[in-house]
Amino acid sequence: MLDALRPQWPDKGVPCIVVDRDDVAAACGHARHLGVKIGMRKSGATVLAPQACLIERAPQAEHAALQRAALALLQYTPEVAFAHTHALLLDVSASLMMFNGPRRLSQLVARTLRRLGLRARVGMAPTAQGAWLLASTRAAQVLNTPAGARSGAARTNQVRPPVRRCVRMASLHRHLNPLAIECLPAAAPRRDWLDGVGCHTLGALRALPRAPLQRRIGTEVLRALDTAYGDRPDIHVWFTPAEHFDQRIELIERIEHTTAVTAVLHELINQMGGWLNQRQCATDHLVLSLEHETGRQARPPTTLALHLAAPAWQASHLQALLKEKLDRLVLEAPVMAVSLRTLSTVARPHASATLFPEPGGSAEDRVKLLDLLVARLGPEQVKQAGMRLDHRPEQANHWLPALHPAPPPCPLANADRPFWLLDPPVALRTHHDKPYYGSALSLVKGPERIETGWWDGGLAIRDYFVAQDAQFIHYWIYRERDHAQPRWFLHGLFA
Repeated sequence: MLDALRPQWPDKGVPCIVVDRDDVAAACGHARHLGVKIGMRKSGATVLAPQACLIERAPQAEHAALQRAALALLQYTPEVAFAHTHALLLDVSASLMMFNGPRRLSQLVARTLRRLGLRARVGMAPTAQGAWLLASTRAAQVLNTPAGARSGAARTNQVRPPVRRCVRMASLHRHLNPLAIECLPAAAPRRDWLDGVGCHTLGALRALPRAPLQRRIGTEVLRALDTAYGDRPDIHVWFTPAEHFDQRIELIERIEHTTAVTAVLHELINQMGGWLNQRQCATDHLVLSLEHETGRQARPPTTLALHLAAPAWQASHLQALLKEKLDRLVLEAPVMAVSLRTLSTVARPHASATLFPEPGGSAEDRVKLLDLLVARLGPEQVKQAGMRLDHRPEQANHWLPALHPAPPPCPLANADRPFWLLDPPVALRTHHDKPYYGSALSLVKGPERIETGWWDGGLAIRDYFVAQDAQFIHYWIYRERDHAQPRWFLHGLFA
C-alpha cells in the first residue's frame, strides 16, 4: 500500500530534477513550482529551471531502496509484495489490533519509511488495488493544488505525506467512484474511446453494461476495475527475504563521529527487525562492521560484536544496546560503509501464558536490563552466581560472567543448604558436647557427611546439621571429625 517512493529532497533552495535519459522522471516541489512536469523533456526542464540540480536516475539504487523498505515493513506484517512501479503492498488485516488500529498502523509505516530516507504516499483499503489508487490519486490532488491554496507548511516545501484510509468496502466504493479514468493504468490505452462515450470516472465505467463494454475494450480493464472494487480476488507473490541477514549501506559522505553512525544504524536495525519478524526468530549474537578507506590508506574494518543474555527481536532493544557500544567507541578513521549481520538465530520464545504479571517486572524486562548493563559496563563487570560440582560449600559457589551460558543443573542444588554462608565460619563454644550460639542449639536435621578435597590440599571432613535456638531461628553448623576433640562451627544462616 505504498506508492511512488522517492528520496527526500535536500532543502537547500536548489531545484532538484531526476532525469531518465532525456525525460523528467521526478521533480522536487521547487522545480514543480517553476513549471517542471513529469514526462517533459530534459531540455525543456532546464529552460524552466536553469539552476536546477539534475540527478541521473539509478534503477539499481531504486530497487535496493525498495528491498530495504520491504525488509523494514516486515515488522508490521509477514505479507509484503512488490506491485506497480515503486509500490509495496502490505496485507495488514491480521495486524490492525496489534498496532492499535488503522490510523496508528499507517502512521508507524510512514514513520519507518521516513527513517529509511524515503518519502511515501500511504493508502489503506480493503483491496490492494484500491489502496494503491487511493494513495496515488490523493498525492496527485495535493501536487496539483495551486501554491496559493496550500497551507503554510506546504508553501515552505514541507508537505506531510498524505494518507487516506478506509476499512469498509462501501466506503472504498464511495472514494473510488469519482476518480478519473486515467487513474487506472489499464484504462490508459482506451482513454480516448471512453471519453468519446462520456465515461470519465471509475464509477461511470463500472455502471456501463458489462457484456458490450467487454467486447469494445477487452477484459484487462474490467479485470483491473473488479480487482479494485473487490469483485475479483487479487493474487500476489509475497516477498521472501534471504536465509541470513547481512545488509550493508555505503555512505555518500565520510562519517567521523559515532553519532552519525547511530543514525545509519537505525535503518539497518529496522530492516533486521522486519527480517526477524517474518522468520519468527530471534538473535543472540550479531556483528556491526564499520568499514574504512581502501587503497593506500586502507584500514581493517572496526567490528562491534553484541552477545545477548537472551535472544531478542525487538528493534528498539537492539538499537539501544548497539548505541551503548557506539557511544563508548572512538573512531580511528572515517567510516565509508556500515554493515550489520546476524551470526546466530533461534526460534522466537513464546509469550507468557500466565494470567498475572510477575512481581517486580517480567523476565523479559530483567533480560533487557542485563543486556543494557553489559553493553554499558562491559561483560567482565556484570556477574552471575554459578555452582561447581564440589561438596565443600566454600568451593561450590563462584561467580561467572553474566552472559556466560547457564551452568548445568547441580545435584547439590536440592540439598538443604542456606544461601547465606559465613566466610570464615564462626567457631562455637560447647557445653557438655552441645554447641551454643547465644543459647543452646538443638539439632533438628542431619548429618550431611562430607569427606573430600584430599587432592587439592583442602581436606574437609565434616558433619553438617540444621540447628535451631530457643527463638526457633535456624542455623547451618558443622562438626569436624578429623580432631580428637570435636569442634563446632557456624557456617550458614537460613532466611
